[in-house]
Amino acid sequence: MKARAIMVQGTGSDVGKSILVCALCRIFRQEGLKVAPFKAQNMSNNSYVTIDGREMGRAQVAQAEAAGLRPAAEMNPILLKPTGNNGSQIITMGKPIGHMTANEYYGNKDKMLDIAKDAYSALSEQYDIIVIEGAGSPAEINIKDNDIVNMKIAEIADAPVILVTDIERGGSFAWIVGTLELLNSDERERICGIIINKFRGDMGILEPGIEMLEERIGKPVLGVLPYFTDINIDNEDSVCLENSNYELQSTSGKPSEDQIDIVVIRLPRISNFTDFDIFKREKDICVRFVDNAQSIGKPDLIIIPGSKNTIGDLKFIKDNSIADTINNLAKNGTMVIGICGGYQMLGKEIRDSENAESKITQIKGLGLIDAETVFMLQKNTYQVKARMSESPLSRADLTEKYFNTKCDITGYEIHMGETERLNGTLPFLRIIERSDKEVCVDDGAISDDGNVIGTYVHGIFDNDEFRLELINCLRRKKGLSPIQPEDMSKLDKERQYDKLADLFRKHIRMDLIYGLINTNFTNLH
Repeated sequence: MKARAIMVQGTGSDVGKSILVCALCRIFRQEGLKVAPFKAQNMSNNSYVTIDGREMGRAQVAQAEAAGLRPAAEMNPILLKPTGNNGSQIITMGKPIGHMTANEYYGNKDKMLDIAKDAYSALSEQYDIIVIEGAGSPAEINIKDNDIVNMKIAEIADAPVILVTDIERGGSFAWIVGTLELLNSDERERICGIIINKFRGDMGILEPGIEMLEERIGKPVLGVLPYFTDINIDNEDSVCLENSNYELQSTSGKPSEDQIDIVVIRLPRISNFTDFDIFKREKDICVRFVDNAQSIGKPDLIIIPGSKNTIGDLKFIKDNSIADTINNLAKNGTMVIGICGGYQMLGKEIRDSENAESKITQIKGLGLIDAETVFMLQKNTYQVKARMSESPLSRADLTEKYFNTKCDITGYEIHMGETERLNGTLPFLRIIERSDKEVCVDDGAISDDGNVIGTYVHGIFDNDEFRLELINCLRRKKGLSPIQPEDMSKLDKERQYDKLADLFRKHIRMDLIYGLINTNFTNLH
């Protein structure tokens, strides 16, 4: 039996589509149904590697987790990773097929639509319900003819559509009416209900507007979700940084003396910024995203994150004096960690003679680690298990100043470059598994004093024991007492998804949603 489907589209980007799909996946799972998420096309530099080494968007990973599933590339068959103002790396079914401009991509839309249809069909044969996410707005009339992610997918899946809007931005009623006005009659009929997201205030003041809206558009408002900050679900796009719980470029409101101050360099093409979401759940830690040298201050830790354009972003931090500031702080004892592209920047030189990522073929790095990187056309994507290598960090005389853990570390690699350590520079990790296969491969590098670390492994901070050792290392260097494991706030994704489902059930008319997909749950169990 092919799955029933329901789709969430939005009046614009970042209105809450991903989180609503996540909530529906969790609720249907709680009802005992086999449910899977689907988004035909994603544009994001925030990606994840599946167990079989395929790349997909982070939002569908969270949705899969909410549904109780292992993430699979079929849930996000097309991923666009922007590399510049008019081009993206194209990932289909988890594997890169090259770079395209927008016009080149639209020229291949029929091929891309076939890929999306095949992926959806495969999921539809396995599950009771597919919860589909749209992208941006279905009413972008300048690109509507090239749509392979909104109404075209809704038509293929024969899915009723819920339209969600963000009331916090203002003008949400006009946004809803305008969206419907720009759709054709068949598309308007497919939209079966409205959800208003991110509401703060008195519902009594909002209710007359809802009544007028329903009368005007002839469609029900399925509910009003309140603005919330106490449920932690992975974000997908860098635009979400604007609305996160992180401080952005903070120069006022400096961290207190008993807080660990972590600065993440906000690169123009930052990728996988969810590497640092876990720190939001920790006590006495301030995380600041910074894109200018003046705001860096004197943090306890600087993290240079991943990038979809490593050479371009390295040039950016050099041109804006961020590189000089990082070098000066590192020389004076501030710990620096580079992840993936950030690791590559820490070395002496990056070469890209094949133009795998940039038109710039060679650039000097920060020189904080004795290593060189060469870009290649082949992309490495693996889930990995690793252990810390024998290094300066494990020396008895440095244990109090730095950190040491023998625990297994899990994460994933997504990179196109290979980095060679020079002159006896020690690795940071020893990878013992790649995509469930035993290996023995060194990863990353450590400076001689153990104060600068680079690694290709994303997700290292999500490992509780490793994170505890890192935090306590920073606390010891600052003269603060270490924290104990029981004081750590554990990453409890299951509880977060349940909280989200509870909130959704409280404020959304689930009976109307069940009606939209004609679902009698007793017939599906």
